[in-house]
Amino acid sequence: MRFLFVILSLFIYQSISAQSYKNLHDKSILVDTHNDILSSAMLEGKDISHRIKEGHSDLDRWKEGGVDVQFFSVWTDKIPRNKEGFFKDARQEIDSLDLLIHKNPDRITMARSYKEVRKGIRQDKLVALIGLEGGHMIENDLARLEQLFKQRLGYMTLTWNNSTSWASSAMDETLHPDSLKQKGLTDFGKQIVRRMNELGIIVDLSHTGEQTFYDALATTTKPVLLSHSSVWNICPAFRNVKDEQIKAVAGNGGVICINFYSGFIDSNFAKRMTELEGTKGKQIRDSLQQFYDAAKLNDIWRQRFSAELEPLRPTLAKLVDHIDYIVKLVGDDYVGIGSDYDGVSSLPVGLDDVTTYPKITEELMRRGYSKKSIKKILGGNVMRVMKANFQ
Repeated sequence: MRFLFVILSLFIYQSISAQSYKNLHDKSILVDTHNDILSSAMLEGKDISHRIKEGHSDLDRWKEGGVDVQFFSVWTDKIPRNKEGFFKDARQEIDSLDLLIHKNPDRITMARSYKEVRKGIRQDKLVALIGLEGGHMIENDLARLEQLFKQRLGYMTLTWNNSTSWASSAMDETLHPDSLKQKGLTDFGKQIVRRMNELGIIVDLSHTGEQTFYDALATTTKPVLLSHSSVWNICPAFRNVKDEQIKAVAGNGGVICINFYSGFIDSNFAKRMTELEGTKGKQIRDSLQQFYDAAKLNDIWRQRFSAELEPLRPTLAKLVDHIDYIVKLVGDDYVGIGSDYDGVSSLPVGLDDVTTYPKITEELMRRGYSKKSIKKILGGNVMRVMKANFQ
C-alpha cells in the first residue's frame, strides 16, 4: 500500500511539474531570432500554412511550440541566385514571406515597430520580423539598406561567412586571414552601422569576425543582437563567442541568442564532423568508391556521414549549458533563443523541430531558474533590444 502511495505521489508530482512548465511557457513571450525557412523551403514553393513533413517549421508547429515572435532570416550564398544580384535575392525571399502573410492574415502578421510587435502578440498571431543574414545583400549601397528598411527590415547581420569590402567575417578572420585586405569595419562599414541606428535596424553581430565585432560595438549607439551564436568556451567553433565578447555584449545591453546547431553546441560533435569533412572522411569515401557509381556513392556517403554523427548529437541539457554559462558570466539579461531551425543539418536530441521549445523551459525550471529569469531568456531580453532599436 505504501509503495502504491509513493508511486501515486510521484505521478502527481510529475503531472503538476509538467503542467507548471507548460503554463509558464504559454504565459511567456517566446522570441526566436533566427529561422531559415524562407530560403530552405518557401523559395521552392512549399506552403507552410499547415503542417508539412519536411523541415523544422510551419504555422501549425510554431503555434504548438508557443512561438510568439519569429525573425525570418533572409539569406543568399556567396554567389547570387538571380542574375540581377544579391539584392534581388533578398527581395524575392521577403516577397515569399509577404505571400504567406497574405494567405494567413488571421494567423501571422508582419511587424516593424515595437508597438506592432506587442499588438500582434495581443492578437495571438505569430509576429513575423525580417533579419537580413549578410551585409553583401545591400551591395555596398546605403540606398538599398533604406529600401529594405521600408520593407520592414528588423536586423541586419553585418556579414555572413563571406566578408564584404567593408566588414570581415568570422570565417575569413579565423580560417582565411590571408584573403583579407583589412580586418574589421572600414569607414564605410561604420557609416552603415550608424545609419542602421538612425533607421532603427538592429545591428546583428553573429557571423562577424572579432575585429568587426569590436569595431561595431565601438560605433553603435544602440544595443546589438547576436541572432544565432553560442559559447566558444564550451564549444570552440569559429562562430561562437568568447568570454570577453560576451562581457562586451552585456556592457552594450545587447543579447546573445543561442544557436541550436549540434556543431556549435558540443565540441565532440564538431571534432567528428571536422574529421569526416577532412582526411578521415576522404579515406572512408575512397574505400566505398570501388563499389558504387558516382551518383550512388553520393547517396551512400550522405547516409554514412549522418550515421557517423548521429550518436554524437548533444543533449538538450548541453544546449542549456550555453544559456547557463552566459547567465553565470554576466547575468540573465543578455541571453536569448536563436535556433537556426531550417538552416542546420543536426540538432540536439529532443529538439527536432519548433514544437519542442517547451523542453527548454522545462530544463530551465529543473535547474532552479525563476519564472522572471525564464521569461527574460525566452523572449523578454530580445523584446527589450527591439524596443531600444525600433522606431
